[in-house]
Amino acid sequence: MKTRGKQMMKKLLTGIISVLILCVALAGCGGQTAQTDDLAYIQEKGTLKIGITLFQPMNYYDESEPDKLVGFDTELAEAVCEKLGVTPEFVVIDWDQKVIELQSKNIDCIWNGMTILEELKENIDFSMPYSGNMQVCVVSRDNAQTFQSTADMTDAKIAVEAESAGQKAVEGDESLGQAELISVGAQSDALMEVKAGTADVAVIDAVMAYASVGEGTSYSDLTVVDGIELGKEEYGIGFRKGSNVVDEVNKALQKLTEEGVVEELQARYPSVLVTLEKAA
Repeated sequence: MKTRGKQMMKKLLTGIISVLILCVALAGCGGQTAQTDDLAYIQEKGTLKIGITLFQPMNYYDESEPDKLVGFDTELAEAVCEKLGVTPEFVVIDWDQKVIELQSKNIDCIWNGMTILEELKENIDFSMPYSGNMQVCVVSRDNAQTFQSTADMTDAKIAVEAESAGQKAVEGDESLGQAELISVGAQSDALMEVKAGTADVAVIDAVMAYASVGEGTSYSDLTVVDGIELGKEEYGIGFRKGSNVVDEVNKALQKLTEEGVVEELQARYPSVLVTLEKAA
């Protein structure tokens, strides 16, 4: 009786293990299908949830219409969504949580002046590059003579957006790497730190800096330090790994370029360094 009981228990355990293995395999296949069929998922729900931070001139609220989201990326995304037959839904996210937000499907893409980085490619598939960029240093006009080079900033307090290209530029620079780093939630917060005097320098995207500081802006008391360019970059739109939405968005971007829509947006937002070109 004991031997037969052991045999029955062994068969039962073997069966349970087989079922568990099958469930894991099916779950893996299901996950792969979901990623591959991302376009169908988005078109079925009828919306493209776009992860952003408030970042002028890419995504920001119009001063004359405080409830209206505008900007180069906002309006380009709206035009792409029209091509895809879906409605854009913009979701403000914590930038350092962008990959988690994407993978958990809280958003469908990240479209917010995002630098294409090799380490991000491990978890994100990027669209074709659509804009160039670099990192620049912003200081108070009162400190413009004090901070004329990165060598002058070794003892400064430098504000950067957490997990951004700006942070990586600071950490990778011999002089800036010696400074005190202040990590904030958004590039706009970095500018606020300098304006408030709690930071000496903000390292942010050139696209944002030239649109946001200087005469006629909310940061007229700030200025971009001449001659400091902390690396050439390219912006891309980030999607879930394996998503078939990437190809469709690339096609839409090229069509909008051919139709002159991108050119119109660049004229409206001249600090954006558009790299999309019409086919020869």
